[in-house]
Amino acid sequence: MMNKTLIFSICLLLIISCSPSKSELFRETDFFVESLQTTYKSYGILGGSEYTKTTSDGLYSITPIGRLINVKIQKAVENDEYEELNQDLKDHYEGNSKVNDVYICKAGTIMIDCRN
Repeated sequence: MMNKTLIFSICLLLIISCSPSKSELFRETDFFVESLQTTYKSYGILGGSEYTKTTSDGLYSITPIGRLINVKIQKAVENDEYEELNQDLKDHYEGNSKVNDVYICKAGTIMIDCRN
């Protein structure tokens, strides 16, 4: 009985912690990461603003710039929310050879570095 409760609690925690918005964000960033391996060498120096995607809830925007992918939270938030998102993206891309680094840039947004 104790094991079933523990397993249920862990599953519930995982479901709650991975919001639908972040799942959609990961799907969109994965699309751009993959496209830099298969379709585009780069989205250009000025960026691919015409390729910008926004999650269906409007919370995140994703814009490719050269071989970087910029992720921005579309509402005013504290730094700790960017720190949390940064860590979530680092965890998501851990071990992915297509991604060199995930970091918070000086502009306050998060960059996914896919440079060769």
